[in-house]
Amino acid sequence: MTPGRRLRVAILAGGRSSEHEISLASARSVAGALDPERYEIAEVAIGRDGRWALQSGQDARPVTVTVTEVSRGEARPADTLPVPAEGGTLETLGAVDVVLPLLHGPFGEDGTVQGLLELADVPYVGAGVAASALAMDKDLFKKVMRDSGIPVAAHHAIRLGDAAENPFGYPVFVKPARLGSSVGISKVHDEKELAPAVELAFRHDEKVLVEEFVDGTEVEVGVLGNRVPPPIASLPGQIDTLEHEWYDFASKYDADGMELRIPPPGLSQETIELLQRRAVDAFVASECEGLARVDFFVRESDGEVVLNELNTMPGFTATSVWARLFEASGIGYSEALDRLIELALERHERRSKLVY
Repeated sequence: MTPGRRLRVAILAGGRSSEHEISLASARSVAGALDPERYEIAEVAIGRDGRWALQSGQDARPVTVTVTEVSRGEARPADTLPVPAEGGTLETLGAVDVVLPLLHGPFGEDGTVQGLLELADVPYVGAGVAASALAMDKDLFKKVMRDSGIPVAAHHAIRLGDAAENPFGYPVFVKPARLGSSVGISKVHDEKELAPAVELAFRHDEKVLVEEFVDGTEVEVGVLGNRVPPPIASLPGQIDTLEHEWYDFASKYDADGMELRIPPPGLSQETIELLQRRAVDAFVASECEGLARVDFFVRESDGEVVLNELNTMPGFTATSVWARLFEASGIGYSEALDRLIELALERHERRSKLVY
């Protein structure tokens, strides 16, 4: 990097998953919050068909990063990767200093794009290949958490060809193993609802989870950092779904779908600190870096803190839960973005010294 010049940042958004529009909203928010005196921005949109293109049009930020601005010695192998893309898109991606892959769900948050960026030798924000893939697969993630001594809700995995079985009582949740934003999830109240719920989940994934119902308060915690120094946890926030029975897609994304209470009323300081410790423990056990949002239940009966899931690239608008949690913890949205970019560059520099 040339001293004094702006960092070249590529914002990667869209994608093939059902969370395409959510990703675009995250990208618009991030592009508007990055300081133009510090960063030179290129926006790369991935269409629902998987095609990559430099963003253009009325709503796009100007794209001024081009490979011609980079010396031959700085060029990276991104332009040789087998990705369907419009001319110049991958060359631009290979010329930037860091990528923000603001992609949610499959084909973006699951380790696929992270692997592509590793091959291209481009620094990027967020979890690496293994952590992204692990956190996306709720079945495997729960097994790793149990082995790490972190309490999680009991679950049963159903794969293609398996019978639709529920080893728990009712109600239970039925969900695709590898999806986000509550897409394809059903709250099943009795036996007659089980088969249709499993069928719905199988429309989105080839592995389906049946999870026990945890009667308690839903609480989320943000995490920020790499391995050294240790990552930090935000204040926890309680999710109140208001008129919704559970935290479904509508309650997450409708304007008045939920209320976030930071810190959760009624929780003791001891429980708040336990939530923060377990969020960091889960982050470390799953080999995450950069950021994550960790979702818990605080069980009504005994106050136990039960981990639900970990999101390696949560919704990232200024009003998304992760950003609001850190805002309440003293780290504003723009500062958080600066830190995430610094963490990405630090990790890339650190790993470049490994001998393979």
